[in-house]
Amino acid sequence: MPLVTITLKRDRSPDERRAIADAVHAAMVDSIGIPPDDRFQVVSSQFDDVIYDPGYLGIARTDDLVMIQIHLSTGRSVAQKKALFSAIAGNLGALGTRPEDVLVTLVEIARENWSFGNGLATYADVAPPHLAGRA
Repeated sequence: MPLVTITLKRDRSPDERRAIADAVHAAMVDSIGIPPDDRFQVVSSQFDDVIYDPGYLGIARTDDLVMIQIHLSTGRSVAQKKALFSAIAGNLGALGTRPEDVLVTLVEIARENWSFGNGLATYADVAPPHLAGRA
């Protein structure tokens, strides 16, 4: 049920863009239990439209910046969120992206606020199949 927006400061090849998207999705599957087939992502390069502070909080960022915003249902623990951030940075690191250049934000949304098609509030009355039986 996540909707992921990946914004790249500089242009990347189609293969690099897909590898970045794959790495983010794999991190969500491995760290917070997202089903492998639950994948909705938008990847874009924004060039001069991305404005950032290269030294905010003492972190040295470059134009290799990868900004990731994940809209997902509420209910993950702080430990799960930390594991997700770490997994994303690790997976992107394996592709050559410095951890300093990985910025991630989570936007938590109540389950009843999702519609996956047909004009229905898909999870308003029933939990997603992979979360059935959980509170």
